[in-house]
Amino acid sequence: MQQSRVGSKGELFPSKEIREKLKLNAHTKVTYKIEAGRLIVEPILSLKEVFEEKPSVEITFEEFHKQRKELSTKAEI
Repeated sequence: MQQSRVGSKGELFPSKEIREKLKLNAHTKVTYKIEAGRLIVEPILSLKEVFEEKPSVEITFEEFHKQRKELSTKAEI
């Protein structure tokens, strides 16, 4: 666990090691959320970064079309 400080204007100062692990460079946009009393900071990926990421799920067009059709049918009921 690493410690840091909060600046006089409320700024947060994560260590260089943490910034590097999260790829937080100057002007990187981040989201903040609170879960169970903890502050979660996550970088917002650019479109380029999103498209460069390996997909977590692979599906064929035919499978997608079949699932979409099934969902549409269920929604009509």
